[in-house]
Amino acid sequence: MRQLHGLTISEAARLLAAGEISSQQLTRAVLERIDAIDGRIGAYITVAADTALAQAATADAALAAGRGTALTGIPLAVKDLICTRDLPTTCASKILQDFVPPYDAAVVEKLRQAGAVLVGKANMDEFAMGSSTENSAFQITRNPWNRNHVPGGSSGGSAAAVSADLCLGALGSDTGGSIRQPAAHCSVVGLKPTYGRVSRFGLVAFASSLDQIGPLAKDSRDCALLLNAISGYDKRDSTSVPRDVPDFVAGLKNDLKGLTVGIPAEYFDTRGIDAEVLAAVRRAIGTMETLGARCLEVSLPHAPYAVAAYYVIAPSEASSNLARYDGVKYGFRDHRQTDLMEMYRRTRTAGFGPEVQRRIILGTYALSAGYYDAYYRKASQVRTLIMRDFEKAFANCDVIASPVAPTPAFEIGAKVDDPLRMYLSDVFTLSANLAGIPALSVPCGFSSAGLPIGLQLSGPHFSEARLLNVAWQFEQATDFHLKKPPL
Repeated sequence: MRQLHGLTISEAARLLAAGEISSQQLTRAVLERIDAIDGRIGAYITVAADTALAQAATADAALAAGRGTALTGIPLAVKDLICTRDLPTTCASKILQDFVPPYDAAVVEKLRQAGAVLVGKANMDEFAMGSSTENSAFQITRNPWNRNHVPGGSSGGSAAAVSADLCLGALGSDTGGSIRQPAAHCSVVGLKPTYGRVSRFGLVAFASSLDQIGPLAKDSRDCALLLNAISGYDKRDSTSVPRDVPDFVAGLKNDLKGLTVGIPAEYFDTRGIDAEVLAAVRRAIGTMETLGARCLEVSLPHAPYAVAAYYVIAPSEASSNLARYDGVKYGFRDHRQTDLMEMYRRTRTAGFGPEVQRRIILGTYALSAGYYDAYYRKASQVRTLIMRDFEKAFANCDVIASPVAPTPAFEIGAKVDDPLRMYLSDVFTLSANLAGIPALSVPCGFSSAGLPIGLQLSGPHFSEARLLNVAWQFEQATDFHLKKPPL
């Protein structure tokens, strides 16, 4: 048997159900792994050892009574912008460094109901604004495959924790690629569900029309298990869709014969894409063809405008959402103020990091009188065109395959002073958020330097079961997801 912390959720669930291990043993193994390794990775902001062991004891009692689920007793991590009533929820920001929510997010409620063990809150880019997890107010998270490189972002802590066996699975959030890009850089599976599939109640908002919670896991089956647990309608979330949730694990059974894979020409322009990334993705597409899939070129003509549209829409929504952090109701307050306006200014200047301030300023400008029509309205029109591009493409194919990121993980500090270069890290992932469609990243290779490469699979609205099955079948034909970082 592998060491307990190295098990997948599926493997651990079988051992727990058979009584061969206990949740307390499994949780202690993960906590010991965190103690030994996380000082070099920085995946967690908060580790909740005592409450995790208490939850594990409760899970063991449930398993002994025959009341277990597929997640009972499984140690998981949660990105630190998902509210937890017994743990701080900081959004990796000084302005919320001492905030403990009075309630759980809907997804945390569901995990608790399933008997999962929450071992801690994962590091992230502040308020989910970033592509490298270098923007945290507390620490930089490092890539387990090469600690001089970033893990991606903004869910870099969640991805690094799964990759380094610091948990068995995790939740992240994806606003423009923030689950898929770090999943690709850390060689794990990450899924952004359809907008509305998973409740956003208790998710601290960055850009409300784009944010979506999703799972990160060691393989596609584990991803399906987590998605089973967190999906479903929630009346507390006005964007939640009242739609039946299929059993995503049961859907991992169909071969790829008859599947049509769309290859968007706009995503395979060799300019700006690392040659090794391009080669790995093309090999992955070839593997799907050997499994019975048929490939077809499709066009997403407005994809080149996604970055520009996103970086108008997302900062605009952020400038509105983050207005609530003013030092009055909760969070950090600068006490050197002389009057109300000075208190606002000092609090927000000291409480927000440079990237958050940059996006608030960009968004406020785009929404201001005289510029709304020129920027925000125009970006919204481009968003509609991108949605129509996907609709046309999916009329001819079942899934779309593409790179996740244009390069493997870059070195820490390489882009931190060049925001435009950093924003281009999400060039292949932004469109799925603008269109609200599901997309996932599955490991598909490694660069010559040993850095992971991911394959992105996108599908029509509510086609998560198909995407997970395609990824699962790809995993059965390859071994990239089985490789472990050299820790």
